Amino acid sequence: MAENPVAVCAAADLPPGSVRSFEVGDERVAVYNIDGTFYATEAYCTHAMADLGDGILEGDVVECTLHFGAFHVPSGKAVREPCCTDLKTFRTEVKDGQVYVDLSAPATTGS
Repeated sequence: MAENPVAVCAAADLPPGSVRSFEVGDERVAVYNIDGTFYATEAYCTHAMADLGDGILEGDVVECTLHFGAFHVPSGKAVREPCCTDLKTFRTEVKDGQVYVDLSAPATTGS
């Protein structure tokens, strides 16, 4: 984990297959639990600023409920129009039952 992790929630409060948004400093961040692995992205859809914490998480893709564009959560990549700009991703870590997000460090993914 990089130098600026912030605790955002208890891991137990975000069951597998769910997403919620949190204020982390000056940033609204969506935190996802995909099969027990936690991910974080900027919370607002890059197409029309809808909160992805209200989105529909199917597997590792979150669908925006406003215009139904979608993003691959681990990489932040836009995967369905009208979304065409990728999301920023943030490194996460679970420690002592808490999910930490580091706004200064992008997530590392292979895809």
